[in-house]
Amino acid sequence: MHSSQASSNTHQLLGVDFSSSPTRRKPITVALGRRRGQVLLLEGLLALPSLEDFAALLQRPGPWLGGFDFPFGLPRELVQSLGWPAQWPALMAHYAGLSRAEIRAQFSAFCAARPVGGKFAHRATDIPAGASPSMKWVNPPVAYMLRAGVPRLIEAGVHLPGLHAGDAQRVALEAYPGLLAREVLGRRSYKSDDRAKQTDERLIARKDLLEALEQGRTRLGLRLKLSHAQREALVDDASGDRLDAVLCLLQAGWAEGQPGYGMPAVVDPVEGWIVSA
Repeated sequence: MHSSQASSNTHQLLGVDFSSSPTRRKPITVALGRRRGQVLLLEGLLALPSLEDFAALLQRPGPWLGGFDFPFGLPRELVQSLGWPAQWPALMAHYAGLSRAEIRAQFSAFCAARPVGGKFAHRATDIPAGASPSMKWVNPPVAYMLRAGVPRLIEAGVHLPGLHAGDAQRVALEAYPGLLAREVLGRRSYKSDDRAKQTDERLIARKDLLEALEQGRTRLGLRLKLSHAQREALVDDASGDRLDAVLCLLQAGWAEGQPGYGMPAVVDPVEGWIVSA
């Protein structure tokens, strides 16, 4: 893996808040930006209402570097237990061939055979990132997000460091907005898709989170630069999708300035790694 230090400021940066079944009402949300030294400039927000639109996004000519909010791999323990292929490309091809119902049936049988408190298998990266296990099929259904997202990354020929070689001008990293949000807010919630839960407390949390990002008060050391209208758009989105896309954008921006995108020297090639974990 090359260091991207030298090419700082040349990448278009993307942050992608993903949905496995996007709609006009709940689209895939993309934040576009660029890094200037320690400042990350938000250049725009896109709403993609279909997976076809997502596939088209991936074909944008590079150089770009994106942080994508869905898992790129499965727990090795799960893969071994189910007797699935242990090589990532073959594993992903196998996984993409399963229906949601088949995934749910196999994963729930796996969980049922395990003790209370240890139902799910975890990837090495899930624990330090505080992320849901990538085999979860509800709340949030990240297992389905993996099934919808990863095959499209492979098909688009993008480069997935540590997992799959592709076009070095279009680089995709697994991001997780909750990791960065928690650093600022602790356990305070800042979003909900449920209207009844779109409270003043969550609104204040979004404002506090944005203020910290604009002042560069996170361990990523980047300051987010917003226009007044952008700030309002991020605060007003009670679902948090736009803000999540921006959090992924910041993780991509941090990775751009790190040798090997800030990934550990050794990453399990079945599981992958969450950027900045």
